Amino acid sequence: MSESSSTRPARPGSPRLTRGGTLALCALPVVLLLVVAVFVPLPFSLTQPGETANVLGKHGGKPVISVEGAEGATGKAADKGRLLSVTIAATLPDAKVRLPDVVRAWFRDDRAVMPRDAVYPGGGDTEDAERRIDKEMKDSQRAAVTAALRQVHRSPKDVHVKLRLGDVGGPSAGLFFALGIVDKLDGNGAGPGGLTGGRTVAGTGTIDAKGEVGAVGGVPLKMQAARRDGARYFLIPRSQCGEAGSLTPKGLRLVPVGTLKGALDALKEIRTGGEVPGC
Repeated sequence: MSESSSTRPARPGSPRLTRGGTLALCALPVVLLLVVAVFVPLPFSLTQPGETANVLGKHGGKPVISVEGAEGATGKAADKGRLLSVTIAATLPDAKVRLPDVVRAWFRDDRAVMPRDAVYPGGGDTEDAERRIDKEMKDSQRAAVTAALRQVHRSPKDVHVKLRLGDVGGPSAGLFFALGIVDKLDGNGAGPGGLTGGRTVAGTGTIDAKGEVGAVGGVPLKMQAARRDGARYFLIPRSQCGEAGSLTPKGLRLVPVGTLKGALDALKEIRTGGEVPGC
């Protein structure tokens, strides 16, 4: 007669776990990890569409762009349209972003979760980030002035440009600063109506002293800000057409540009009803 298999009896005095108890014990580390994930800050920033600023208008009661020392540079042919520089708003480097914040933002079209290092490269605290952002803005403004004056064949010895844009930082307003300076100088010969022809055009992009336009972050959210504030056209660095195309808000047309001259050519097509380039 063969011996049948059976459960070995527990030793006297030893604890015996039920199936439910075993599962609970195994689940305990997972629960602890979830609790930690909920309450421990994560290395992310939460972003959303920010403010727009008309570089042809005023900010804080003063002109965003003031040009002095050049004949015809004080708005002789005032542009009745708007050139909107766009921004994103982001949590500060010191902000504690936790898992529930990330989950909520993930399911909203007007929010984005980005690695903190992508929003604030270089690390550090809020004070460090503010210093870097301020430096980037000043460098961007100098490059925009140089590129604009080169475009209209003016000398910085004869023209003084002052730029004001409140607390906005970073380099991504460079292209629109340059466009605004050209508009103020009327150097492209646009005449009455200026560069926009009375339209509202928004956009973003860095610029260097030679007039080359570079990529920026947060384009999808910036497009939302542009459409929210009435823009119908959005100038975007040519290299970013692919990533932005499917996320373009209804009623907004993307216009790719690679240089300051290319942006001026695109604006000419917009105001004259010509063949506007697209992504």
